[in-house]
Amino acid sequence: MSEFPVPDPSVRKLAEVPDIGPVVSSAHLAQSALPALSELEFALTMANHAFQRWTVRCMTAAGLPGLSPLEILIVHLVNHRERPKTLADICLILNIEDTHLANYAIRKLVGHGLVQSGRKGKEKAISITPKGADLCTRYGEIREALLVQAARQLGHDQGDLSRIAAHLRALSGAYDQAARAAAAL
Repeated sequence: MSEFPVPDPSVRKLAEVPDIGPVVSSAHLAQSALPALSELEFALTMANHAFQRWTVRCMTAAGLPGLSPLEILIVHLVNHRERPKTLADICLILNIEDTHLANYAIRKLVGHGLVQSGRKGKEKAISITPKGADLCTRYGEIREALLVQAARQLGHDQGDLSRIAAHLRALSGAYDQAARAAAAL
């Protein structure tokens, strides 16, 4: 008897599925000089929605349901290094074009007592409150227990994740430049 099992003929037929091309949401956009970009865009769309769903659920578990993904990003950014941020800082760092969206989110965060408004020179500055800092700490604990541990168990290497992040930041510049060019058409 052979050491290796004889493959089931029905399994072999499944393995003979024809090449279906890249996994995309818009095949018409993948028919370009760089089809992998469409594949990346679909992956970004899925990752973005999953990330936003995660942030909302994690913040709910941390004790504050009802915040939007943008509000969650802003409260974490304002908590970052415990330094006040201006609206311009927040929009620049998070690459937010519509400042009214960030301003509205900040007003909601002030209403929840998570951030407060003050002055940084002549400009209005937003800083974290003790309640906001405590919430960010709790969010971080839940993130560590649920997300970080899961990512580590999948074997994600820190160096690889950092390289992917650098590529995505660089690619965001190409999208920004293309958006400016499209606006000028």
